Amino acid sequence: MDLFAADRLRLVEAPPPRLSPRDRRAMDDAWDAAVRANPALFDGPVAGCTGLDHDERHGLVLTWVRATYRYYVLRKVPGATVRLPSLFVSVAQPADDGRLLIGRMAAWTASPGRWQLPGGSVEPPPDGEPLDPAALRRHAARELAEETGIDTPADDLTPWQVTRGAKGSVGVLFQAPPRPAAWLHERHTALTAAERALGRVPELDRLALVRTPADLADLTGPHVPYLAPVLRRHGGREPAPDLPRTVSARLRE
Repeated sequence: MDLFAADRLRLVEAPPPRLSPRDRRAMDDAWDAAVRANPALFDGPVAGCTGLDHDERHGLVLTWVRATYRYYVLRKVPGATVRLPSLFVSVAQPADDGRLLIGRMAAWTASPGRWQLPGGSVEPPPDGEPLDPAALRRHAARELAEETGIDTPADDLTPWQVTRGAKGSVGVLFQAPPRPAAWLHERHTALTAAERALGRVPELDRLALVRTPADLADLTGPHVPYLAPVLRRHGGREPAPDLPRTVSARLRE
């Protein structure tokens, strides 16, 4: 897991991934099987990440493409020649005592039982509109409100870290202003009550406050790989690395 400072970030759109007829058939078959197993899956628009590079002038340059969620199932198809890494945003929401808020994904989601920061996959903007750090910040604020009930203006979110996983998926993390711990739980309780009144289950079915990677051992279920290094960075135990000249994570075609 790599972490980089997010203070200088530029996003560049690239053409959509090209699939061979074989890969497209395999993708469609795998997606149909995934939907049969989880009917809540939705093949909506998504922005995938095809590159993360360092430029002396612009800092981190993130290359993205327009796709839909079904492209991600190719990661599990043996022999597929295209594997599209994901692009997501997350919010590090601290409590007033310094702990970070994390949530557990509900049973109906694509990753049931997994603990992570509030956030989600990035959606591509309408044609003609840019996908830039300001758009990512607005998306992060919306995800925070939808998943936790915490309504924070986008301008109050500060770009913090860019994470890159072993398979190339990239996350842009923002920091939110500290809030009282009890208030954070109260907002999620109110959101849960409102959702259940409409017959729905919130995307995050449980919240927890954690301070160090050791706290993750007390949770039931898996957690995303970036959580431990992010907690170390948040606690000041891990300095930011020198950015390498190239940190590319290119889409294999």
